Amino acid sequence: MSDGLCEATEDASRPHPWAAVPATARERLEAVVLDAGDEIIKTVRAEVAEYALSMDGEFGRRLRLGVSVALDQFLDLLGTDAALPDTRVYFELGRVEHRHGRTMDALQSAYRIGSRVLWRRIAASGDDHGLEPDAIFRLAEALFAYIEQLAAASVSGYAYEQSLAAGSRQARQHALVERLCRAPAPEASEFEALAREAGWPVPRSVAALVLAEESLGTVCRRLPPDVAASVVDRVGVLFVPDPDGPGRLDAVADALRGTSGLLGPTVGPEQVTRTVTRARAAWALHLEGDLPGEGLVRSEDHLLVLLLHADVTLTADLVAQRLEPLRRMTSAARDRAVTTLTAWLDAHGDVGEAATRLHVHPQTVRYRLARLKEAFAGVLDDPVGRLEVALALRAGGAAAALAES
Repeated sequence: MSDGLCEATEDASRPHPWAAVPATARERLEAVVLDAGDEIIKTVRAEVAEYALSMDGEFGRRLRLGVSVALDQFLDLLGTDAALPDTRVYFELGRVEHRHGRTMDALQSAYRIGSRVLWRRIAASGDDHGLEPDAIFRLAEALFAYIEQLAAASVSGYAYEQSLAAGSRQARQHALVERLCRAPAPEASEFEALAREAGWPVPRSVAALVLAEESLGTVCRRLPPDVAASVVDRVGVLFVPDPDGPGRLDAVADALRGTSGLLGPTVGPEQVTRTVTRARAAWALHLEGDLPGEGLVRSEDHLLVLLLHADVTLTADLVAQRLEPLRRMTSAARDRAVTTLTAWLDAHGDVGEAATRLHVHPQTVRYRLARLKEAFAGVLDDPVGRLEVALALRAGGAAAALAES
């Protein structure tokens, strides 16, 4: 293909089929061949349902031109070893077919009808023009080879237009995804316009899925075509419509086999920024190792981790303030205190349960807790204080950070 045109691939060592037809056939058959155009158009209109109402538009004009050029060229080629001089008309016919939303079936039928009508007229008048049986055979071979090359040019045109449309759809989908990733969220009218241009029905609810750029293509091929996806800021972003519908998350999880994706919350279209922001934040933590997991990871299952990392300076202040008593301890005492506090808080203050988790006697836990309550100066007896200590301990590496400071 060159500049959007089809170039036939042929074996230069072999003569063209029409070279075997006597040159005298050209003049003898001129009237029969050139007079076949109207009958071909009439038969195509009658037998190809897709064209019954379209023969007066752009396609009909191009088809009539194609028939006229095809008949003239066929006559000119008889008795020569020349290649097809130009397949532009038939390449463009294929492009028009794609633009009209049809498959190649109708156009291929039109080519078959054209060759059939023309051959029937030639065969009916063969005796009148003094063509030998062998010449008639060679003529048939030339005609069908000729029509095959014209049809191949249309297939190339169809494929070319298809590639252009795919690229255009991809560009429009990228524009949609890129806009949905920016704040503020688009107004309803802008959302609908972008979705319409991208061929994406506006969903009632949606969730953003963020994953590695190199995994996006594979995951998209495993999912239904109703997702919208592109690469934004070097990460893959995929919008899943109706994520809470039956089987939807199972399909997403299956598509993510072998890789990981972080899913934001389900929101309405007007809140799309929220799901994108949450999924991106979760992805950043996943890359840092603060939010482990493989396959489908739902951000809604890790809200505490997201909360503690939402404002790192605020979290650092909480750790510094609420875990200050640990700073004054030796390394061994600090590790024991963190282990005891964590077990006690996870056991909701149940000393027996905490002792079981620590594999020590309950009296040992009571002794340690008494020392810790003294060190924390009453904070552990206050519900809000206990919550703040628990959050500080949840902040990754809190005790280690205190030890290094």
